[in-house]
Parts: sequence; structure tokens; C-alpha cells
Amino acid sequence: MESGNVKIYGRSSIGTNAIMGDGVIIGYPTANILKRAASSGEDIKEMDFKGAVIGDNAVIRSNTTIYTDVEIGNNLRTGHNVLIREDTTMGNDVLIGTNTILDGRTIIGNNVSIQGNVYIPLNVVIEDHVFIGPCAVLTNDKYPIRTKSDLKGPILRRGASVGANSTILPGVEIGEGAMVAAGALVTKNVPPWKLAIGFPAKIIELPEELRTLNNI
Repeated sequence: MESGNVKIYGRSSIGTNAIMGDGVIIGYPTANILKRAASSGEDIKEMDFKGAVIGDNAVIRSNTTIYTDVEIGNNLRTGHNVLIREDTTMGNDVLIGTNTILDGRTIIGNNVSIQGNVYIPLNVVIEDHVFIGPCAVLTNDKYPIRTKSDLKGPILRRGASVGANSTILPGVEIGEGAMVAAGALVTKNVPPWKLAIGFPAKIIELPEELRTLNNI
């Protein structure tokens, strides 16, 4: 289904009061669906597949692509050129900044703020009230290309904060209310309400005045 400069595929559904910019794609087909269309000669626009589900009051800015098999709650806000791949679920009141990539199989909670130019790989869990600063990179492969990997992404527990330009290695857990300083390289788990700072990061006490839930 196509409407103006917005393309909507499959059985996608979008709630009330949605605002979508030019070039937005909702329910984009996966590679398997594209291959099926190529082999059968079917028109992608007429094919029956799940599509994406988006709640009420979404604001989806220009050139954002949301794949099929994505489920999103109410009050989604995106910047421009956002990519959200298949098998991603997220709750209500989520912000995803410009040029951010979610590579799929990711679970995101409620009241989450992900700033611009963030990379989130497969198999990441982001709980409620998490903040991720601009240009942060999460990873899921310890030895890319060299060995087989389970592709286990980081887990960001409730109220965690990740600073700008930081890098979190595969399988690392950032505990509830913990903070990762800007530019940190996090190679090991960060306990709840602690601060990871440095390159590589060391774990220190979180100042008392910062021991409060993110106000997102």
C-alpha cells in the first residue's frame, strides 16, 4: 500500500494521530519475503505478510524505514533516516534519534531515549527509563568474522545511562541505574548504581546526587 511519499507494506497498522515525513517506509519486507516475490513474480505491494504495528501519536520523520515484524507502542518519536529492523519490539514513549540503526531482534521498554547516530546490533535488551547518548556503539560479536558467535548483545537494565561516544562490548550488562561515562570502553558488567569511566572503563562509585532514575 502506498500513500503519497509514505509506503506501507503487508498488514501493517498505524494508530491514530500519526505524523509521517517524506520517504517513510512501514512494514518493509525481509530478505525472505523479497526472495519469495522474486521467485513467484508477485508484486510486493500486494503480498500478504505481517507488516509492522505502531501505536497512537507516532511522529516518524523523513526517510525512516521500519521493517515487518516490528511492534511499537504509543508516542514513538524518530529523527530522520532511522532504521528499525525486523523482530524488534518497543514500549511506549520511545525516542530514536537521527541516523540511528537498530539491527533487529531487540527488545526496548518504555520511556527510553536513544540519541542520534547510535548503533544497536542484534539481540540487545534495553529496559525502561534508559538513556543512550549520541554516537554510542553497542556490539554483539567478540571476534567478528574470525570465529562463530552467538551474537549476544548488551543488556541495559532499568534506568541505565550510556554516555556519548561510548562502546559496550558483547554480552555486557549495565546494571539498574548505572552510568557509562562519555567515551568509555566497557568490557565487563557494571553493577547497579555504579559508574563506568575510562578506556578501558573502570568501575567507581556513582556520586550520591546521581543515584536517581532518569527523568525521560
